Amino acid sequence: MPTVHLAFSPAPQYVRTARLVSVAVARRAGVADELLDWVRLAVGDACGRAVARHVRHGVNDLVRVIMSDDGPYEVRVIDACGTATAAEPAVEAEDPAVAEDADRMAETLLAGLVEDLQVSRGPDGTEVRMAWPVRRQLSDTTRTRHDGRT
Repeated sequence: MPTVHLAFSPAPQYVRTARLVSVAVARRAGVADELLDWVRLAVGDACGRAVARHVRHGVNDLVRVIMSDDGPYEVRVIDACGTATAAEPAVEAEDPAVAEDADRMAETLLAGLVEDLQVSRGPDGTEVRMAWPVRRQLSDTTRTRHDGRT
């Protein structure tokens, strides 16, 4: 399956769209039905975290979500709030320690939802990478031989 790219303005109302798309792609990729709610929650939390960071830093760039199933189903949520951010001043003056605690709390919550989680910080922003196993369907020729045996 090709990679799916989604980008949205840093506003809370678009997080729901990202959740819906991520679950649809997960279902098509072969993620087990019992994991789909975890995908929905984790992607929603990661996107909400990215939106909050954009608002906090006064960044208007798009939040990017990249979904791929070249192996496990992988979702990457990328914010544009790097170490040298903010073309504009933040909306509200906030204690940096409080903001850092909020990010750590969001990451702790994500760690409880996703077994395969990586958070990478860089000068251009933060990337939250989450992955879930997929069940690959066998092709028709592999599944059933001509005599009906598998």
